[in-house]
Amino acid sequence: MNFFRSVVRSVRLVGMFIVAGTELAVKRPATREQRADWLHRFCARAMQGLGVEVTVVGHFPKRGALISNHLSYLDIVVFAAVHPCVFVSKEEIRKWPVVGWMTTMSGTVYVARGHGGSAMKARAGMQAALDAGLPVVFFPEGTTTNGGHLLKFRSGLLAQVLEGGSPVTAAHVRYSCVLDNGPDFSVGDDICYWGDRNMLSHVFKFLGLRGVRAEVQFADAPIEFSSDLLHRKIAAVEAREAVAALGEMARWRERFPSSVPTQVLPASEPDGILD
Repeated sequence: MNFFRSVVRSVRLVGMFIVAGTELAVKRPATREQRADWLHRFCARAMQGLGVEVTVVGHFPKRGALISNHLSYLDIVVFAAVHPCVFVSKEEIRKWPVVGWMTTMSGTVYVARGHGGSAMKARAGMQAALDAGLPVVFFPEGTTTNGGHLLKFRSGLLAQVLEGGSPVTAAHVRYSCVLDNGPDFSVGDDICYWGDRNMLSHVFKFLGLRGVRAEVQFADAPIEFSSDLLHRKIAAVEAREAVAALGEMARWRERFPSSVPTQVLPASEPDGILD
C-alpha cells in the first residue's frame, strides 16, 4: 500500500510541477512579491495534495528575517505554504534540473557556502527582498539534522541581516505522524532528510507515508540581541538559544496539551484512496 501511495503521489507531484512550471513560464512574474506569491500558492497546493497537515502556532513575521532549525527539504515547502517569503539557499540548488530553474524564478537568494565572503555576496539579494517587504527565511545550522539536537549556528548570514538593521525572528519546525506507517517508520529517518541519503529514494519513500503533520511555531517577537555587530558569534549563540527555546515549548506542549491558538492548513486526499 505504501508503494502504491508513493506511485500515485509521485504522478500527482509531477503534475503539480508541470502546471506550476507552465504558469511560471507563461506569466513570468516580474516583481519579488509576485514570485513569492507564486511559490506560496504552489507549496500550499503541494502540502494539501500530498496529504501533509500543517499546524501553525503564532504568526509569520510580516518583515525582517526568519531563522529556524533545519530538518528536511520539506521545511522550505512548509514555510512557503504558510506565508509568501524569500529563501536563502545553497548555490548547488541553482543547478538542479527543473527545481533549480523554479527556485531561481521564485526569487531564491543563493549563497556559495564554503567560499570566502559568500554571506556578504548574498546580502544584496536579501536586502532587496527585505526592502520589498518580504520576510527572508534561512537556516543558520547550514545543513539538516534528524531533529535530535541543534547544530552550532553559523553567523555569516545573520551578521549581514543585523548589519542591515532588520529584525530577526525565531521559528521552530517539527514533524510527526498521526497514522500508523509500519514498525520500521521513524520521523528522524523517513521524514527528516540528513546525512548522505539518496534524495530521490527518500522522496519516494516519504510520498508513501500517511498522516504526516508539520508543526511550525513562531516566536511572539523578534530576538533581542545583547551584543553589537562586532560580536556576531555571540549573536549566533543567542539566535540558537531562541530557536531551541521554541523547540522546548513544542515538546512541553506535546506532553501537556493546552489551549494555545493554532492555525491548521488541512491535508486533503481528493481521491479518497490514499487513506
